Amino acid sequence: RRFDYRPKTDPYCQARYTFCPTGSSIPVMKEEDVIEVYRLQAPVWEFKYGDLLGHLKIMHDAVGFKSSLTGRNYTMEWYELFQLGNCTFPHLRPGMDAPFWCNQGAACFYEGIDDAHWKENGTLVLVTTISGTMFNEMAKWVKYDNETGIYYETWTVQASPEKQSIVWFDSYECSKFIQRTYEKLADLGAIFKKVQTNYTSIILFSGEPIYLGNETSIFGPLGNRTLAAAIRDFYDPFKPHRTVGKFFMDLLKIIDRVILNREFYLFYNLEYWFLPMKFPYLKIIYEEVPLPTGSKTWLGV
Repeated sequence: RRFDYRPKTDPYCQARYTFCPTGSSIPVMKEEDVIEVYRLQAPVWEFKYGDLLGHLKIMHDAVGFKSSLTGRNYTMEWYELFQLGNCTFPHLRPGMDAPFWCNQGAACFYEGIDDAHWKENGTLVLVTTISGTMFNEMAKWVKYDNETGIYYETWTVQASPEKQSIVWFDSYECSKFIQRTYEKLADLGAIFKKVQTNYTSIILFSGEPIYLGNETSIFGPLGNRTLAAAIRDFYDPFKPHRTVGKFFMDLLKIIDRVILNREFYLFYNLEYWFLPMKFPYLKIIYEEVPLPTGSKTWLGV
């Protein structure tokens, strides 16, 4: 869903690591510039855990640019303002009936490409070459995309593991931004190399979802108190844990609700849905999504 504007974030939402700490505005390139475009991928939280999540194929995606005229490199990515946990599960704040979400995501653009970061356990590969004019048009699109597509969504929800399965809900995270960027460049005339491109998806498997309502209709003065209590109770075990013992107690509650009782409450586009869960319940896949084939022909490169 596209939104008319990006709301201000609540001071309650705090990130352990600053979002886009060295970010800068996207430069205007000279029309005659020739710019190399790179596919960038590395394990999530590599700076803290190294290749640990890479073994599970939980990868973060970005795109790099190199100007032939200036020799300068740039990195562009899209990720959570307040880390992944806050985007995936809400806070249950005292005195507030409704779960409180810190789930915005945004684009980050900065000068430089950290070659070691992307190459050591991931990918840094040239995928296409564009003109300065195409880059500038892409920059306008990034501004629009960033101002209207504002909420991070971790989960993809499908009816089954089969390839042609119904997708009830699609995720909205870093890899989807990179895929949209490639598609925009293809629309502008970029011709991509034959490079295999795989992306991570975290999939929940569910029967047909049941619409429950929004925050007002469920948690408001005229809301459904029974349903409101059930949603709060579902999210409670997902809160941050201070002790190992409490973590394992809550893990048992999660297994009981999601697997044994086959229940999951999804918050998507500011609305709540009930998911009747199905085997295998959850799966992490690392699947190929081919680079786009352009819809226009560009002869500048």
